[in-house]
Amino acid sequence: MITVDSLRALYLASVTLHILAAALWAGGMLFLVFVIVPLLRTPELRDRAVALVTALGERFRTVGWACLLVLIVTGFFNAAYRAPSPGALAEAAWWATPFGRLLATKLSLVGVILVLSAIHDFAIGPRASALLAAEPGSPRTLRWQHAARWMGRINLVLAITVIAMAVALARGGW
Repeated sequence: MITVDSLRALYLASVTLHILAAALWAGGMLFLVFVIVPLLRTPELRDRAVALVTALGERFRTVGWACLLVLIVTGFFNAAYRAPSPGALAEAAWWATPFGRLLATKLSLVGVILVLSAIHDFAIGPRASALLAAEPGSPRTLRWQHAARWMGRINLVLAITVIAMAVALARGGW
């Protein structure tokens, strides 16, 4: 039998997993931008940069998508727990509240992040890496690299925005 105390403990565990997954996902992107990329631009590593970027991208893609899956599952549970009643998530009136509108905006941005991540991780990023290995410095390679960088930057800004919204939801308003 599920008690109020066990449900609250499950909610706290879910929030903890949600925060850890967000920290790993967003922190990984920040680590890439502020540590890995500048390091790979040094003369000592420049000749291995393509191989390292490809390997790091493939590994982080797996971790990132696992984090996104955890965020979706725990986010659904967290929203259901925070709703005033079991059926509230299916009611338009609940989504019209300040909390519901902010959550809807956050979820819309998460949808955009998922689409951009899929395009970046499974199309543009791998194509940019392949071209970088085959045609370093070519105009086509530079265009694909530019697109991959900008998609990553946009996703990072969106991720930070979603985290700010999550803080606002947890603290009671925007």
